[in-house]
Amino acid sequence: MKKGRPLTVEEALKLTRGQMIEAHKQYGNGGLVGMMGLLNFDKQFVRAQGMRVWDDAGNEYLDFLGGYGSVNLGHNPPEIDAALEKARDLPNLMQASLGTMAGALVQSLAAIAPGDLQRSFLCNSGAEAVEGALKLARAATGKKKLIYCEGGFHGKTMGALSVTGRDKYKDPFRPLIPECAAVPYADADALEDELKKGDAACFIVEPIQGEGGVNVPPNGYLQKVRELCSRYETLLILDEIQTGMGRTGKMFACEHEDVVPDIMIISKSFGGGVVPFGAFITTDSIWNAAYGGTQKCLLHTSTFGGNTRAATAALAAIQSALEQDLPGKAASQGRYFMEQLMDLHKRHPVIREIRGKGLLIGVEFEELKEGTLDKLTGGAIGRLSHEYLASLVAGELQNKYRIITAYTLNNPNVIRLEPPLIVGKEEIDQVVQALDEILSRNKGLLGLTMSTARNFFSGLLEKRKG
Repeated sequence: MKKGRPLTVEEALKLTRGQMIEAHKQYGNGGLVGMMGLLNFDKQFVRAQGMRVWDDAGNEYLDFLGGYGSVNLGHNPPEIDAALEKARDLPNLMQASLGTMAGALVQSLAAIAPGDLQRSFLCNSGAEAVEGALKLARAATGKKKLIYCEGGFHGKTMGALSVTGRDKYKDPFRPLIPECAAVPYADADALEDELKKGDAACFIVEPIQGEGGVNVPPNGYLQKVRELCSRYETLLILDEIQTGMGRTGKMFACEHEDVVPDIMIISKSFGGGVVPFGAFITTDSIWNAAYGGTQKCLLHTSTFGGNTRAATAALAAIQSALEQDLPGKAASQGRYFMEQLMDLHKRHPVIREIRGKGLLIGVEFEELKEGTLDKLTGGAIGRLSHEYLASLVAGELQNKYRIITAYTLNNPNVIRLEPPLIVGKEEIDQVVQALDEILSRNKGLLGLTMSTARNFFSGLLEKRKG
């Protein structure tokens, strides 16, 4: 097959929606193209600013997904662009040297991190930061077992996948990293039973499970986890990739319970929503046990980790979050959002539960009970309800109301509401009103399921005709 020539940037910017879709279909993940097309999620967005994005037809959308928590500052924040412009003459990559901006960043991270967390490793993504944190735990303790939570999500690289709690994503790649053990989330007794064995290097856990369906543990859980890990000499790793940088109403979610982990992982909005970036931060003693001295300092490195542009963007993101008090805004706007959604819940029993903290909120729908229609369809309607209902509702929100949301990877019956932290009450009201209209128009779970099913199959037919 003749593949043609590489495109210039100018040519890329002129691609139509059809050309963009075809490029992804032929040379990228064709299956993903198909799935996105069925839900009519294959839009071509051509401009973004703050809370809003625009497609190639000029339609304006509210972004209530926020890059899965990556654009806390909003799209294309001018303060990040301004910071990058100030540092533009610095070398971006200069090996066998120490980076000025990277040095300033690790100092700044130590200043905002809880407790005695002091030493940081800079890398390129959340999954890479998870890999580094797991390595650090094994190297510092000399132990091998990695304990994680059912329903947890830490990434899809081999190590991160090994401590992720959904078999759908793990089974094709087994065997994964050995000596990993899962415990139920928010179950301190089950964790203690595993810790008692005395062979665990670490327990990795999200303060709030994001991809698990925005699962918020009961008050005191993290404190109990901290006490247990200390008692059994196991390092506590808190994955703050999605919950950090102000998302839950504190700079880091662990601060709600005054818990200091042994290792903390950050990413997503860490790069200001502009530059991919990640990091893990630990104590001086743990770092030195693993990588202290000239003999061990090169055991874990990264070519692009801490590059000038990424470090500059992260510095500006920290400064902006503090100056705007984004954690405080997330707390106040989150309370308002939850109040409105709870009122919606009272009026629509199709909603099973509303849960969250700050501006990390999940709306879980009831599952369709087995009935005549389900039997007649061989269970197809039930499967649709379980696997796709939330995504189909998200599709209606986007295509009819121009509001961008998505379901959670480990619980596809949950819509995640995760807007930039600059969101206002009027924009929150728009989302609540749209959900109210969708649920009012489709009375009951069966009506909602059938409506979304019709949209699903109509989309399928349209794509096939095209």
